[in-house]
Amino acid sequence: MPTLRAEPKVGIGVIVIRKDGKILIGKRKGSHAPYWSIPGGHLDLGESFEQAAIREIYEETGLIIKNPQVIAITNNLKTFKEENKHYISVCLQAQHQGDTEENREPDKCEGWIWVDPTELPQPHFEASEQSIACYLQKVCYIPQQE
Repeated sequence: MPTLRAEPKVGIGVIVIRKDGKILIGKRKGSHAPYWSIPGGHLDLGESFEQAAIREIYEETGLIIKNPQVIAITNNLKTFKEENKHYISVCLQAQHQGDTEENREPDKCEGWIWVDPTELPQPHFEASEQSIACYLQKVCYIPQQE
């Protein structure tokens, strides 16, 4: 069993939206496998949420996004219970023309697809699923039921 951290880590997730309303998701390998998820990663020290979103999208997909906006915060307690990793995730959204993405981290992701956000493939990563639910409901946070 992994060692428990004394504090949560900060994750960044980005809902990249194409003109037709579809969003970009990938199937994870390694960390958080076998879940589907929006692109994202960790917030680096001294980095703004927007800088992290731009960096993560480029590192993972090769896409260049502009003006990402924070839309949601998730407290990932299911992941904590399953993996002993507690993350607070900041979700941003950005528009993109789409169809030019590449899998720049094949060791971490099987590949990217554009999907209707109301028809997510399963299993889906908790932070991503919560973030997309916030996006669809136009709320910044959804309390978790115990």
